[in-house]
Amino acid sequence: MTYTQNDLLKLAKRYNNPKRSYLLVDPLQGKHLAVSPTAALNMMAALGDMLHEKYPTARLVIGFAETATAIGAAAAERLGDCKYIHTTREDIAADSWLYFSEEHSHASEQKLCADKLSEYAECTDTVILIDDEISTGKTLINIVERLRTVRGFEGKRIVAASIISRVSEENLARLEQAGIISECLLKLPEEDYTSAVERFAVTGAEHTASLSCTPESHTLTLADPRIGVDIKEYAQHCRTQAEILLDSIGDKIPTDGRILVLGTEEFMYPALILGRVMEARGYTWVRSHSTTRSPIGICTAEDYPIREGYAIRSFYENGRETFIYNPAQYDAAVIVTDGSNTEAVDDIAAVLARHGSPVMILAEVHR
Repeated sequence: MTYTQNDLLKLAKRYNNPKRSYLLVDPLQGKHLAVSPTAALNMMAALGDMLHEKYPTARLVIGFAETATAIGAAAAERLGDCKYIHTTREDIAADSWLYFSEEHSHASEQKLCADKLSEYAECTDTVILIDDEISTGKTLINIVERLRTVRGFEGKRIVAASIISRVSEENLARLEQAGIISECLLKLPEEDYTSAVERFAVTGAEHTASLSCTPESHTLTLADPRIGVDIKEYAQHCRTQAEILLDSIGDKIPTDGRILVLGTEEFMYPALILGRVMEARGYTWVRSHSTTRSPIGICTAEDYPIREGYAIRSFYENGRETFIYNPAQYDAAVIVTDGSNTEAVDDIAAVLARHGSPVMILAEVHR
């Protein structure tokens, strides 16, 4: 399937970010905006199919946190027998890490678990890095420089892939000089997005009083792609856990109702898989997106994508502020997370209750 700029791009304004004033919002990504999970995964699979056709021997995919964790997993699955790992900003138990910077981000420091990288690299001739959007390529060059210090990465073909690319010809040349091949689903023309968002007068996300809530709780068992997974096994486990969960909660969720499946921060892919399984089972209106670290400006202009937003506590770290955008009225909401902060559940409950969602189910991963 071919995707156009109208399909994949809406322009928003970052809130109080002096590094970059704008944010490219992909309405099909299932991150900031709610979307049919099947439509989101189909878009991600289209990138994976393109990569499989061009690089059929690739056996290692590295996704970028936070927004490309699901894209990386879904694309890697289309490559078949493949290892998948994504970068993280969370505190995860591991023996060794590669650290690098994403210079324009609100949370710039990222890391990649290095425990199995040499083992993974020895099984492939091509390493594919996946992000949602590539603008200058500086982050890619940063991480590739770090990867080339790891045993096994010598002489490997490095491919940088994204849903959207707006890398200039000058920066493409820099990537090529660094030994990085660029691929994308949609190439955008060079535009002045900084000037384009100046006309929007934005406010910050609202805070709402927490609502003490004890949702029906269910446990999922999944491996952690932050430390590396076999993508075929991981994807199958996500589907199996989704089926088991639906067998338990299906009688509480109306098949003809408005259903939300909400992921949390880096944990997006399992929520999308659950949503797709629900659609396959005949639930007629399912939408998925996730909470995010990104502070995005709120504006009610007709052509602006983020019209409402709430600041909530993180599922992963006390004292960290995260956000949920464009909440709506749902008949039931399923929150899928591998975080454990119950205060975040209270905050989500308050937002959903404010919008009239009567049923809330929490699906937590235990490892």
